[in-house]
Amino acid sequence: MTNRTVTLPTLDHGPVTLPEPAWCAGHADHRPDTARADLIHCGPPAALTYLGIDVFTAELVASPYASTTIPRLGGPTPGVSIDPLGRTLDPADLYDFAARLDTYADRLRALADQLDAILAGGAR
Repeated sequence: MTNRTVTLPTLDHGPVTLPEPAWCAGHADHRPDTARADLIHCGPPAALTYLGIDVFTAELVASPYASTTIPRLGGPTPGVSIDPLGRTLDPADLYDFAARLDTYADRLRALADQLDAILAGGAR
């Protein structure tokens, strides 16, 4: 655990002091009209950017006061949020997602090979 804390203003509970995990990138974009249940810790984003467009971003997240019990929608337990998927994944989900990305990358390479052959006049 960490000894760091952060105090954030909230709409419904006033200033709230909470432990801040070492991986949290801070709260520079925190809005004071946020409800306590919506407070969130986010790690630095890991983005897959292509042609200047963020195709995917992923970051560690935890919402210490969230009360959701719906899987993959975040909560007090840290997870990895994937955008634009709009879900928070646990380790097993994240490994599965990475494996599916590997498979998709193979499909993209096969399409590149097919396109290369078409452009070279070898296939139609």
